[in-house]
Amino acid sequence: MFMRKTCRRFLIPLITFGFLSLSTLSFSKDVEFHFTEEQSKTAVDIIDKLSTRHYRNQPFDDELSEAMLDKYISSLDPAKAFFLKTDIDKFHKKYATKLDDTMLKGDLDPGYDIFVKYFHRATDRLEWVISQLESPEGFNFDFTKQESIPISDDAQEWAKNEKEADDKWRKRIKASILSLKLADESTEKAKEVLLRRYKNQLTRLEQQDSADVFEALINALTLLYDPHTSYLSPRTLENFNISMSLSLEGIGAVLQSEDEYTKVVRLITGGPAAKQGELKPADKIIAVGQGDEGEMVDVVGWRLDEVVKLIRGGKNTIVRLKVMPSESSDDGARKVIRISRDEVKLEEQAAKKGIIELSDGDKVFKLGVINVPAFYLDFDAYRRRDPNYKSTTKDVYKLLKELEQEQVDGLIIDLRNNGGGSLQEATTLTDLFIDQGPVVQIRQTSQTISRNYRSRHKAVYRGPLLVLTNRLSASASEIFAGAIQDYKRGLIVGSQSFGKGTVQSLTPVYSGQLKITESKFYRVSGDSTQHRGVIPDVSFPFLVDSKEVGESSYDTALPWDQIHPVPHEAYYNIDAIIGEITRKHDIRKLQDPDFVYLNKQVKNLEESRSRQELSLNEQERIKEQEDMKARSLAIENERRTAKGLEPYASSKEWEKERDAKTAERIEQETSSKQLNTDDDALLSEAGYILIDMINLLNKGPEQVANF
Repeated sequence: MFMRKTCRRFLIPLITFGFLSLSTLSFSKDVEFHFTEEQSKTAVDIIDKLSTRHYRNQPFDDELSEAMLDKYISSLDPAKAFFLKTDIDKFHKKYATKLDDTMLKGDLDPGYDIFVKYFHRATDRLEWVISQLESPEGFNFDFTKQESIPISDDAQEWAKNEKEADDKWRKRIKASILSLKLADESTEKAKEVLLRRYKNQLTRLEQQDSADVFEALINALTLLYDPHTSYLSPRTLENFNISMSLSLEGIGAVLQSEDEYTKVVRLITGGPAAKQGELKPADKIIAVGQGDEGEMVDVVGWRLDEVVKLIRGGKNTIVRLKVMPSESSDDGARKVIRISRDEVKLEEQAAKKGIIELSDGDKVFKLGVINVPAFYLDFDAYRRRDPNYKSTTKDVYKLLKELEQEQVDGLIIDLRNNGGGSLQEATTLTDLFIDQGPVVQIRQTSQTISRNYRSRHKAVYRGPLLVLTNRLSASASEIFAGAIQDYKRGLIVGSQSFGKGTVQSLTPVYSGQLKITESKFYRVSGDSTQHRGVIPDVSFPFLVDSKEVGESSYDTALPWDQIHPVPHEAYYNIDAIIGEITRKHDIRKLQDPDFVYLNKQVKNLEESRSRQELSLNEQERIKEQEDMKARSLAIENERRTAKGLEPYASSKEWEKERDAKTAERIEQETSSKQLNTDDDALLSEAGYILIDMINLLNKGPEQVANF
């Protein structure tokens, strides 16, 4: 059954667009839209390919037609700011079960009709807002009044009439001005920022052309199949790779549009943003500045490709990003991050090793740690049969041999923040830890199952193993972690992984290309890595909200399911020891100041994010900010006191020292080929869990099977 909830997250620009019609309409501002025969044929071709080649066997029928209508409306007006409830009711009555019939014939008129109404509504509203901001008799706000606005998606509703829309927009502008005031802007300066913002939105609205709107309409359909399927026009295709990863002379971040904001999905390992250390997944970019002195350009409401153009730039140039931090629930929180643009180099993604020494009270254990930031492979050198080609597996093999010489008692493979990469490398890396056997199953649209990705050699490392994951461990990371867990070769510890278990390919259509999901990954146990990801044997807290980041955050993500398992070995009797391992961990986490701190932080953020409304009373908002800072400082000082450290006198002192430590860590990691394992509470606890595993396995031979 198709999920009806409206998705407001898009991986390509889908905020404001123009549309196309067999007839031509000229607006008052000399804007014309018409659809072409080429676009009509492209629509029919895309519908055919979706129905025959997409992994999700989903007919384009009346049910999907209604869902497409909702998606298209949401792509045009994601914040429910321009359309009225009467418009939506009219669209549903007229088109809810008709889009499948019209588009199968190449008729795009319904989409055109909806866009025309949107264009007029948005133009009139933006002109009204601009006039109010420009006029001395316009918006005059009383920030002592008890008012609020809904902030949850479920609470957002279409205005019933113009009067209600006027009031919603008054509150919307008031909220924006108050947030800017709380970020140390004057009321007049805040009005200037908003005036520029809405003038820019009006200009961009008037610049939309038929190609933009054709993409919006078609992607309202493709996104119903899954969030990774999309239509790329010839113009979009040209910048696709750069726009999605910014990895070529950029900052190294994957971005997406969400409502009016550009949100960070993940950071590219080894990229400038990841090395700089301050930008985080789920941060929202609200302004971009060039160099150290360039004006910060407000980008709220901009299309994704336009924001990308501002962020991209030449190597060794500076870009400044003003963001709303993901860890803050306060809409007024702002942070400026300075990043030096650069290319993501293969050698900067290389695996690194380190050693941590921990005691269980009786013995000091020497534990090897290998951080694998990405599954990389120099394809060009590999194809040339260059014996010195660089790859994850070759680098880890070398590090394993070095750790073997140092006689480590156990090994931790750190896959935190590893967004994936080469499937071949995920397979060959697994080969270093298990003997011959299948690593992953791949099921195609045709339901045929391939098991060609296999371990083909005897294990190189045969000792105790733990794999550390978090919510940002995705794709190839999940294949490796899933195989280690299914073979019971080691423990998986950390946070539930991302859940990206599908494969896409680009296929030509009449004009442009279709990125389409054509297959799905399954573990040797038969479980899919899709949607659910890999569930750790022992769970750690993680500050990134799983509702904001991860495959399950997309409402049209393909579901988790199972196929038949394939025969595979069981190396350790994990089931016999996991209960005791968990019990020991639970005791430690109640006593460890770092874990107590993390759990309280998570609880604090969850409480803040659960708010349904945002106050428009300035004193209430100031008090909320102060209370939140006070709670965070109290939690941090509780941690410091428990560790015998001097408490911070203020939040500013804490932030200053935290920034200094971040800069020091970045400098150490950049200048050294060795892994820095200092001040990593999660890594230390993973080490203690590995020690527990070693001790329990050593209690008797009955604990070990087939190894």
